[in-house]
Amino acid sequence: MGENMSTKGKPIRCKAAVSRAPNEPLVMEEIMVAPPMPREVRIKVICSSLCHTDIGLWVLKDLPGIYPRVLGHEAIGVVESVGEGVHEVAVGDTVIPTFVSDCGECDGCRSQKSNICTKLPFKITPYMPRYDQGTRFTSLNGETIYHTLCVSSFSEYTVVDVAHVTKVDPSISPSRACLLSCGISTGVGAAWKIANVEEGSTVVIFGLGSIGIAVAEGARLRGAARIIGVDLNSKKFEMGKMFGVTDFVNGGECGDKSVSQVINEMTGGGADYCFECIGLPSMVHEAYSCCRNGWGKTVIIGVAKPGSELGLKYHDILDCGGKSIMGCIFGGVKAKTDIPILLQRYLNKELRLDQFVTHEIQFDDINKAFDLLLTGESLRCVIWMDK
Repeated sequence: MGENMSTKGKPIRCKAAVSRAPNEPLVMEEIMVAPPMPREVRIKVICSSLCHTDIGLWVLKDLPGIYPRVLGHEAIGVVESVGEGVHEVAVGDTVIPTFVSDCGECDGCRSQKSNICTKLPFKITPYMPRYDQGTRFTSLNGETIYHTLCVSSFSEYTVVDVAHVTKVDPSISPSRACLLSCGISTGVGAAWKIANVEEGSTVVIFGLGSIGIAVAEGARLRGAARIIGVDLNSKKFEMGKMFGVTDFVNGGECGDKSVSQVINEMTGGGADYCFECIGLPSMVHEAYSCCRNGWGKTVIIGVAKPGSELGLKYHDILDCGGKSIMGCIFGGVKAKTDIPILLQRYLNKELRLDQFVTHEIQFDDINKAFDLLLTGESLRCVIWMDK
């Protein structure tokens, strides 16, 4: 497809759901989206899905909360135009934007040991990653509108740095492909790339939201023999079973025992892998405490409140002889190489994506997606821009 000469190099007027105040409904309004700068891509968004991280950012009163801004970071779209120096994608390509960059040039991106880009490192910024203090959104009266997680997909058009864009097969259902833009890749990747879950192993997952369920799916694909879910909502066990969860512990029904004590008794000394998907330091302690001494791995996925601290006693680490604790961003997934692999596994009917989509709505009803996620009714709600 050739360049769209009617919009190339010009601002585009379009509809966006703007967050103008913390914890307030998004406001549907028309905004202006500037042309892409060098090494940037302007994307026509097809659909987006709501991630719990959007909720976490939406309620923030202080930095990194900043208003007005466009939220949204799980999406799929079509390239409308490209800035100078972009050769990785072309106009008309179907792409998935990601909050983590994959520049392909720095030591981090060239290494097979990490997905952490050192050229454009991850940070929660309201600006474009390559241009400090720069945004591509303004209101119709010229007011600056800020970005979120380098994506801002709750707009009919958005501008994303090319390091944050992955070209994908256009034949794949957009409502399924967009899920790999963040949450599902994070959970599956944590089991696959970070923990390297082994066949026949025992896994414990703290928190059976969409991320925790995705960890279960990743552990299932890796051949885990036992997958134990921990949550305060027992109804989540039924959903978890669809993705390989074999056992369930309700954290509020352990009597005078801690969750870790219950898990240690169930497993005869602890699990091989524990994943914290909630974002509570207290649950990280519980996960580490029920991870097997000698070789157990505890992986932190959940995002805690800014400024949260995690304290472990020195000998809690030293005396466990090889037991480890680690964090992960985006599940260790390298977007440009690993997302196509995950999509192919979906096409091969190995990776389950269909079951994650519990609701699909139109863009004008976007605030309903927030309600569904806040009440626990949805795993993933897909928001269609023009359907």
